[in-house]
Amino acid sequence: MFSETDLSTIWLTLKLATTVTVLLLIIGTPIAWWLARSRSWWKGPVAAIVALPLVLPPTVLGFYLLLAMGPHGFIGELTQSLGLGTLPFTFWGLVVASVFYSMPFVVQPIQNAMEAIGERPLEVASTLRAGPWDQFFSVVLPLSKPGFVTAAILGFAHTVGEFGVVLMIGGNIPGETRVVSVQIYDHVEALEYGQAHTLAAIMIVFSFLVLLALYSFQRRKLAAGIKMGG
Repeated sequence: MFSETDLSTIWLTLKLATTVTVLLLIIGTPIAWWLARSRSWWKGPVAAIVALPLVLPPTVLGFYLLLAMGPHGFIGELTQSLGLGTLPFTFWGLVVASVFYSMPFVVQPIQNAMEAIGERPLEVASTLRAGPWDQFFSVVLPLSKPGFVTAAILGFAHTVGEFGVVLMIGGNIPGETRVVSVQIYDHVEALEYGQAHTLAAIMIVFSFLVLLALYSFQRRKLAAGIKMGG
């Protein structure tokens, strides 16, 4: 059913999506918390920068990331000074690009969940002498759990479906940067419609199951909230 190359691209895609999702949850949580709580003038510009991948063509983002990670870009100069070389056309280059590209799909659900908490739970925690860190880990994170679940699902699924950015940054190197979407493109170019159809059908089923899981989770949380409120 699958060639060895197809299986390699599926494994690389899952590895990339898992790595990116974990990093985005770590990086996106403090950004979402700051956006949810800040009244600074900078909140608007920072929110706009986070959301830019939603409206930018992937090739535009990929082009500027390619320059930034190249030998004369600020990221490239940093990685070279650390002895890591340059990131374009490597797996970790794909990871960096995917983190930027999938950022809004993780930050915004977490931010919305944190904003929905309101001030009251934090005021109650404060009266119990809970410090800022205690409030965050004991109140904010547990109450924001639905947002984290949604963010993880969307971040993972969006990374799996990337094409333009990964092609710009990673190229098409078997076993290193060739992911499922690029493999489908290769099959179509080679007129191997049977193999392309198999991989494309898997992507459709995967996307449907992801959305079904997401909507089922949101429906259960909504029903639980109504039950508690009623």
